[in-house]
Order: sequence, then C-alpha cells, then structure tokens
Amino acid sequence: MDYLALTARCALGLVFLVAVIGKVRGRAAYEAFRRSVPELVPLRRGAAVLPALVVAAECAVVVLLAVERTAAAGLALAAAVLLAFSAGIGRALRAGVRASCRCFGMTPSPLGRLHLVRNLALATLAVAGAAAVLAGGPAQPHPAGVALAVAGGALLALPAVFADDLAALFAPPPGR
Repeated sequence: MDYLALTARCALGLVFLVAVIGKVRGRAAYEAFRRSVPELVPLRRGAAVLPALVVAAECAVVVLLAVERTAAAGLALAAAVLLAFSAGIGRALRAGVRASCRCFGMTPSPLGRLHLVRNLALATLAVAGAAAVLAGGPAQPHPAGVALAVAGGALLALPAVFADDLAALFAPPPGR
C-alpha cells in the first residue's frame, strides 16, 4: 500500500460519496440535478438517462476506491469522470451558458473556472494515485503513515466539496 495512493483514494472517495449523497438525498435534490444536466450536455438522445448514468458512475467510483484490489480501476474511473465533467464545464463556459453547478446537489451556484480547476486538480490526484497503486508500495505500511494518509485525504476532500462556499467567503462584497 502506497501512502499517496491511499490519500488519493480517501480524498476522491469522500468527494464522490458526498456528490452521490447530495444528488440522491431526496426526490427534489435529484430532480434539481436532473434538470441541470441538459444545460451542460445538450444531447438530443440519451439526455433522460444521462443523470442516472452520472450517479451510477459516481457510485462505482466510491465502491471501487473502497476495495484495495480495485483501487486502480476506481482511480482511473474517477479521472475519466472528472475529465468528462471538465469537458462539459469547459464547453458551457466557452459557449457562455450560465449553467448551475449541482456537483454536490446542494447549491445552485453558477459554474465557473473554479469548478473547472477543482475538477482538473482532482483528476490529477486520481492519475497520481493510480500511478502510485501501479508502482506499489511497502507491503506492511506503518500505522502512523496510514493514519496520516487517511487524514490527508479527508483534508483534501474538504476544499473540493466546499469550493463554492469558500469562494463566496473570500469574494468581495457585492457592489465593490
């Protein structure tokens, strides 16, 4: 077990878990998420099933990351999902679409570069974690190293999950 891989698994597992819970915590939350998807991905076919596929992919990431044997697949899937999200956000930003971010199902804040940067940073973490899994690590990890990796993953997840709140906290007051 490599400490970088464990940190990445914990951070991304928490991020994706919060994303899933935020979207499926109730009928209203899922409906709000479902209605926001066509703003990002204007599909003619498959638009009705895409929100369910997103939630299923996010659930799969959480499950795959939770099991050490499937961690590399979970990290690869996380990177692919995050890059797909980034592509959708980038397309919307270039087109001037004022889509709302229902990334975590909680707030309808408008998508912006912050969301793109966050997703690309998380995708980079997923790729680095996957590389660390494939490279291997100490067979008998030290308990303190495991504790630090888990805590580090949790700390990395916090700003990713609360990016909109943190941005609002540090934004200049309206009218300035």
